[in-house]
Amino acid sequence: MKRAVIFIFLTVLTAVSGFSQSDLQTIAIVNLIRTEPITVKQLRSEVEMMEKTAKVQLNSEQRKLVLDGMINERLVVQAAERDKIVVNDNEVNQQLQQLRAVLAQNIGRQPTDAEFAQAIRNEFGMEPQVYRDQTRRQLIVQKYLMAKKGDLINSVKAPTEQEIQAEYIVRRSELLRPEIVRISLIQVPYGSDAAARSKARDLANNLVKEIASNPSKFDEVSMRHASPNSGFQAGDAGYLPRNQQARARLGDKFMDTAFSLRQGQVSPLIEGIDGFQIIKVTENHPEKILDLYDFVEPGSKVTVRDAIIQGLLSQRQQAVFTQASQEIVNELRAGRDFKIQNNLLNW
Repeated sequence: MKRAVIFIFLTVLTAVSGFSQSDLQTIAIVNLIRTEPITVKQLRSEVEMMEKTAKVQLNSEQRKLVLDGMINERLVVQAAERDKIVVNDNEVNQQLQQLRAVLAQNIGRQPTDAEFAQAIRNEFGMEPQVYRDQTRRQLIVQKYLMAKKGDLINSVKAPTEQEIQAEYIVRRSELLRPEIVRISLIQVPYGSDAAARSKARDLANNLVKEIASNPSKFDEVSMRHASPNSGFQAGDAGYLPRNQQARARLGDKFMDTAFSLRQGQVSPLIEGIDGFQIIKVTENHPEKILDLYDFVEPGSKVTVRDAIIQGLLSQRQQAVFTQASQEIVNELRAGRDFKIQNNLLNW
């Protein structure tokens, strides 16, 4: 619900980040409990971030919608302040920890602070402190809406069994799970120059000879990767689907080899994208149209039924939350003049 709350409200409310004399001009003024100007610089920053994400250029009418969102957000934040609704540092930290946990799951370990900061820049196009400030504002908005429209937001009902079955029938043709293998991987990085690559090749060839297609020997060699001087990386590489995204990321040779192996088989040496590689397949899962009680993917505890319930529930929550957001915005905007300078929307 929290993720839906944050992202749905962004269709009505927008965050802020913070260029020439004209950039310092005020394009709109919000005044609920205090006067708060919005500058051209602030609007440009928000517009440019959205353009970068969407890879399209916004016209003046679209910029006006962005400005309206900025006005709405400031109104709600001021209203929350008026009503003594606050968000403390612990609540912000908990939200950021959820994002850090997602990153940790993606990279297979806890990210460093530097890695987490770079992930925020890459994903959201803003500095970590700006993202933290935005997160605080979004949580304030969420708290305010729950305080004022909690009964409406909490009125959402779970889908019935009949609705779940109907949704499954409609979506069944989309529920084709591709062929999947689970693999363990030994990788010898190429290095930065020709000499390093030659040394890596020698090591990789020696490992291949030592393993000699023996699965137990593969596991034995893999365990040596933790040694500081091993020169290679090894471990469970997880589930690999047979699709174009994986092929583009890993290369034809790797994919063709992985899906030519059966459970327990070890590959010959592969010259991959990032290094010399040896793989062992530990599970094979054929292509399948998923039934309602099948797991969405191997290793998951989420069934198709679970995913359908969550999808239907999320749709309803989004619709109700949008309604509640619009009602709040209409109430706060009623009778107010924000002195919008439309001529400054063109740059």
